[in-house]
Amino acid sequence: MGTTLTPTKRSKEFEASILEHINLLYAVALRLTRNPTDAEDLTQNAVVKALRFHDKFKEGTYIKAWLLTILRNTFINEYRRRSRHPIEVELSGLEAAPETIIGSDGSPMNNQRRRADLLELVDDPVRKAIEELPYDFREAVIMADLEDMSYKEIADKMQCPLGTVMSRLFRGRKLLRDALGDYARSQGVVSS
Repeated sequence: MGTTLTPTKRSKEFEASILEHINLLYAVALRLTRNPTDAEDLTQNAVVKALRFHDKFKEGTYIKAWLLTILRNTFINEYRRRSRHPIEVELSGLEAAPETIIGSDGSPMNNQRRRADLLELVDDPVRKAIEELPYDFREAVIMADLEDMSYKEIADKMQCPLGTVMSRLFRGRKLLRDALGDYARSQGVVSS
């Protein structure tokens, strides 16, 4: 008969298994943020979330992949939050402020660089599947799912009706689902 873990014993073992991967988490965080201080903050936030949601961790799941997913999602959410609430600067005149997002290195990020950074956050098979989408579908999917833009914002950027955006998103996402079905099953995202 197997031994059952008490909540305290499971928590200590779970904490120890997380701490085994702390250096890897920091290395990935540093690659994402390109800044040691931001990487430390990101690693700490990811570990706190992992500990807070340890009850969501299923026994037998690969903990390293689970932790890296938490880290990546934490980074994406922070990136989206920052892009929605840019740093406010008081202007001295009535000139319009440029629509520029500042990168982690302090230099302005153009749209292509920002997209490249966002695509770097997804796994290689996902990135490849996105890149293989037809142009209009790819643009709509990236704007909606990676850049977190509303349908109206996408319609304005693509200069097309709202219904066209919805159609492109539906078709683009369906192509991605079809292309990534086996990959999703292999990662345990969907069941067989």
